[in-house]
Amino acid sequence: MSAPSPSAALARFAAETPTRAIPPALRDLARRSVTSALAAGIAGRRDPDAAAMLRVLTRLSGPARAGVIAGGPRLDVTRAAFANAMLCNLLDFDDTHAPTILHPTAPVLGAVMALAEDRGTAPAEAMTAFTLGCEVACRLADAISPEHYRRGWHITATTGALGAALASARLLGLDAERSLWALGHATAQASGTVETLGTMAKSTGVGNAAQAGVLAALMAAEGVAGPETPLEGPRGYLRLVTDRPDLEGLARGLGHDWSFARNMPKPYPCGVVLNPVIEAALALRAELGDAPIARIEIAGCQLLLDRTDRPLARLPRDLQVCAQHCVSAALLRGRFGPAEVDAEAAGDPRIAALRARLGPMVVDPALTVDGARVTLWLADGRTLSRTVVEAEGSPGRPLGDAALATKLRAQCGDPAEAEALLTALAGIWTDVPLAALTGR
Repeated sequence: MSAPSPSAALARFAAETPTRAIPPALRDLARRSVTSALAAGIAGRRDPDAAAMLRVLTRLSGPARAGVIAGGPRLDVTRAAFANAMLCNLLDFDDTHAPTILHPTAPVLGAVMALAEDRGTAPAEAMTAFTLGCEVACRLADAISPEHYRRGWHITATTGALGAALASARLLGLDAERSLWALGHATAQASGTVETLGTMAKSTGVGNAAQAGVLAALMAAEGVAGPETPLEGPRGYLRLVTDRPDLEGLARGLGHDWSFARNMPKPYPCGVVLNPVIEAALALRAELGDAPIARIEIAGCQLLLDRTDRPLARLPRDLQVCAQHCVSAALLRGRFGPAEVDAEAAGDPRIAALRARLGPMVVDPALTVDGARVTLWLADGRTLSRTVVEAEGSPGRPLGDAALATKLRAQCGDPAEAEALLTALAGIWTDVPLAALTGR
């Protein structure tokens, strides 16, 4: 008997893998990823851009069936999926799959939260669907990276839709055949471009990924068929979005070598390549005192320059991926959270003045995506420099429970509310439904 196609293998994996097959360490990572995304979503809920998008979704919504993070409006299932995915990723504060720069949790969790609440799914089954959907998204990202991103595709919006579809199919109890159909319906919808980074259109893509996944699974559940080889076919999705997809790698080690294990919750609301820049700046802030800064230089890998060298950035979304703003805000304020990328920070004249003292960014081939160097020339003639080789939130320095609890508490504001959410998160694999996370 011939081996199943990559598409069929992923569909069967999502449909048939039992909860007990997920290693304890991966279950723990799934819980930490949800914790990180929830903190990001609570912070995102306060953003004026989020309020505008929620007004649109509310107008379009059918009967209310699922909640939105941080006490947002109750919406129909597809709109709730869109809303929660959008909120979790809006501030770039969620997580990153280290090998590919995919942010898997937001689109998959958005879909799972909405469908699980609508169907009253048991906690363990909801978290199993979430974990398997994230694994599919990460494997797909592995298969098309780095060319997919370099060509301008936003990998979270594309592979996120496919992972969300198979997670949704799992929640609906679809067999392998109908899960394959769901995957096909998702390929008909998955889209998003890197050109949208720094704008709310990026969040439209991430929200659409979750919504597309839910719709794809609902179509398949009603018997609406899809193609047999949606990924690897001659005109399949992976052949369209990259010239050299690793088709054999899609199912290699499936269920044993977990790509999702390389997912990392994020410490700061910024593009992941800026983590080491901010960490270096915060360390220098402690040395700097009140000494005036004459000039600043940022050095890092080529991707850091390609994605974050934005000296003219002025709007909040653009500031999240602007090296000049992030280093200046961290140096001035000695912290870096959502308040450092909001409208007030965008108009802060002190940050603007310090940004003007940055010279051209420098490529250092010795630094990886997890590293950066910030150098300060002070008005008194001194030079201060800090190199971060492996930033917090990278594979070598993942955020643990204590750091994630601090992150969540900082976004909640109300200590009692934060502790209630942390208690709920501790039980999401056993006895706490994901719907409990939306009722702020």
